Amino acid sequence: MRRLSGRLLVALLLLCWTLGAASAAAPRSVFLEDLSTAEVSAALKDGTTTIIIPVGGTEQSGPHLALGKHNQRVRVLAGRVAAQLGRTLVAPVLAYVPEGTIDPPSEHMRFAGTVSIPVPVFQAVLEAATRSFWQHGFRDVVLIGDHGGYQAALQSLAARLRPPAGFPAARVHFVGAYYQAAQASFHAWLRGQGLTEAQIGSHAGAADTALQLAVAPDMVRPELLAQAAHAGAAGGTLGDPRAASAELGRSGADQVVERTVVAIRAAVSSKR
Repeated sequence: MRRLSGRLLVALLLLCWTLGAASAAAPRSVFLEDLSTAEVSAALKDGTTTIIIPVGGTEQSGPHLALGKHNQRVRVLAGRVAAQLGRTLVAPVLAYVPEGTIDPPSEHMRFAGTVSIPVPVFQAVLEAATRSFWQHGFRDVVLIGDHGGYQAALQSLAARLRPPAGFPAARVHFVGAYYQAAQASFHAWLRGQGLTEAQIGSHAGAADTALQLAVAPDMVRPELLAQAAHAGAAGGTLGDPRAASAELGRSGADQVVERTVVAIRAAVSSKR
């Protein structure tokens, strides 16, 4: 009996040590801004060398969606992606992006609350952030964006950006699969559920609103869905959000996460 108790004690001690070591190695959160500098250093030493820079945007989305729609959505979904990938962190969301000319106002700048910055400034901020992460020891920096207007800017930045001497293993990746899944793939799936193109829309319609209901429902004003549909483009809505539901949105969110995880794994594992 004593021998059995001793063995059990040893086993329990080993289990506690293993769990403690794993807990110490794993970051408390996948979000960089939730961690201390000591915790980030420890994560880097443990092999957490991939970081996602999620790009959002502060723009109008009709009367029924909050201005920070893209920011909240890309943060939540990037967090899910990082959790599935493992050894990956998520940088703070870039909330200021190109949204049209300021004076005279064009595109989304025609609506109150939108914030726009020039493309060169946008790319310069992302370049500085990427170089900061390389300097700290992150090897793979991943750019994803929730808004269509700057996808080309992200792609061109990733194509031209090269690490400085002394960081031969460092890379930056533009992963367009994130946005493509939220648009082409999700829209095709919605059509299969019986929604029309007029309902799905391209901005603040059923697809956009469904994703937000699934990810951040507090940012949706359900009582204004009919108003948004009737006002249409004049009110900032391209589509009919009345067909949206959280259930539809959850499928879209899952598609975005799954396809982004696959794309990032492929990019990071490719030859340097």
